[in-house]
Amino acid sequence: MKDATQDHIKPLIKDFFDQNTNTFSYVVADPVTLSCAIIDSVLDFDAASATTTTDHADQIIQYIHEQHYKVEWILETHVHADHLTAAQYLKSKLGGKIAISHHIGIVQETFGSIYQLDIKAINAQQPFDYLFKDHECFKIGEIEAYNIPTPGHTPACLSYVIGDSVFVGDTIFMPDYGTARCDFPRGSAAELFDSVQKLYQLPDHMRVYLCHDYLPENRHQYMCQTDIRTQKESNIHIRIDSKKNDFVEMRNSRDATLGMPKLILPAIQININGGKFPPTEHNGVSYLKIPLNCFKF
Repeated sequence: MKDATQDHIKPLIKDFFDQNTNTFSYVVADPVTLSCAIIDSVLDFDAASATTTTDHADQIIQYIHEQHYKVEWILETHVHADHLTAAQYLKSKLGGKIAISHHIGIVQETFGSIYQLDIKAINAQQPFDYLFKDHECFKIGEIEAYNIPTPGHTPACLSYVIGDSVFVGDTIFMPDYGTARCDFPRGSAAELFDSVQKLYQLPDHMRVYLCHDYLPENRHQYMCQTDIRTQKESNIHIRIDSKKNDFVEMRNSRDATLGMPKLILPAIQININGGKFPPTEHNGVSYLKIPLNCFKF
């Protein structure tokens, strides 16, 4: 595996924060070629009226136009349960390939069964343009990049190492907030521990960009960036010297107290389909499914 930190080109990184879902999205660009990737985009969704809007995505589009960037990739770190992806909308406006881990099939099968979706039909029209193999190398312009499989929150989580930075999705949060939950179907606290240990093998100075931030009581500003050294030394859930059994017990106990993410039911069925809406019915309207008495949180 190539150490992308040796690449002499430092990516330009712009973050976009959606406070409704506490989500950070990113545009990561090569300053030489002006090629870029969009990571973990958000489609605005009002649950009460079941309507989508594109305010957040349009901010990204405006920024990319202003910078004269060319979109090569629209990257997903995982299938999100807390927001709908804007990947399809962004692709329609900017181009680029929508990509995710090849382990997405596990998530599709798991939730396809819950929602009674025809996964074979979905995959016959493959909603994702590219499925990354584990540790696969790729480029954004001339910037070297690769992925690290980091399952635990979901079985298809990826972290993307791009130049001197790593985008970790829902693996870890700011050091004062800890780690992601592991109680979704096919999640695993033991796997998450192992995934974080992979991240902790990266260089101490590597910048770490997070998908979410939730303000703890003693902090008043949202933050999206830290570094590997700080995480290893001070993450409240998992430091470099943490024991696996202790972490698993803590994570499982904590997860048992958590409620459902407020947008999980609409988000999952959209996101396992690469952001595509269900086919419209005879009246021109798409419909989502809500499984009753299925999730016990």
